[in-house]
Amino acid sequence: MGYIRMIRSGGIHACANAIKFVPDLDYIVNLEEICREEGLQPETVQSAANLDSVLENLTKNLTEGTQYFKMLVDVFTPSFTSQKNKHLKNFYMIIPPLTLNYVEQMMNGKEKINKKNKAGATFTDDGFSMGVAYILKLLDQYSAFDSLHWFQSVNHKFGREEQAVQESKSSRRGEVDVKLDQTNTLTMKRLDEYRQEFELLYYSLSSARIFFRTDLEDLPAAEAPSDPSAAVSTD
Repeated sequence: MGYIRMIRSGGIHACANAIKFVPDLDYIVNLEEICREEGLQPETVQSAANLDSVLENLTKNLTEGTQYFKMLVDVFTPSFTSQKNKHLKNFYMIIPPLTLNYVEQMMNGKEKINKKNKAGATFTDDGFSMGVAYILKLLDQYSAFDSLHWFQSVNHKFGREEQAVQESKSSRRGEVDVKLDQTNTLTMKRLDEYRQEFELLYYSLSSARIFFRTDLEDLPAAEAPSDPSAAVSTD
């Protein structure tokens, strides 16, 4: 998908350079008709017709350049939904463990940024979100994945763990335990980092789904990560 995006961007850039001398893309006169009305020579009329064809082709390529995501969906949907790939009907069920692995990888990559050996260091990666959104669109499983309320569940779980740490602090009331306080502080920091990574993934995935949207029904469900009311247990 990244390669296709790069090729399409190059194509749009080439079209834009070729058509930049046309003053108004919304109103392109038909030169062939004008030449015929003026009674010009057949060679001139043919030349005008050729120019009209070139301009039409450039305009079409330029305006349709943003539709390549839809083209990808239209081309591969029959293959993904064929009987041969019927095992993918429950693909949406494996996304939760995939997100856990992704978040772990991103956190490890960000931690390596400040280390001397930066091998494997990274701070962003939209490939996972784009890939998941694309496959869910091909399999028509947006609604099925939304029904899991996965991101709500994750947020709810982190909320319970943070509450448990806060209750542990409150139960000691005046007792001083430096090691336990340090442990609780580190735990809260780690939970906050996990929560932030999952929220970033949620917003990235929601944005990626817009690329493959064909109508309003494809928009992500109103599932705010901070609302645990509809969550299911992840314990």
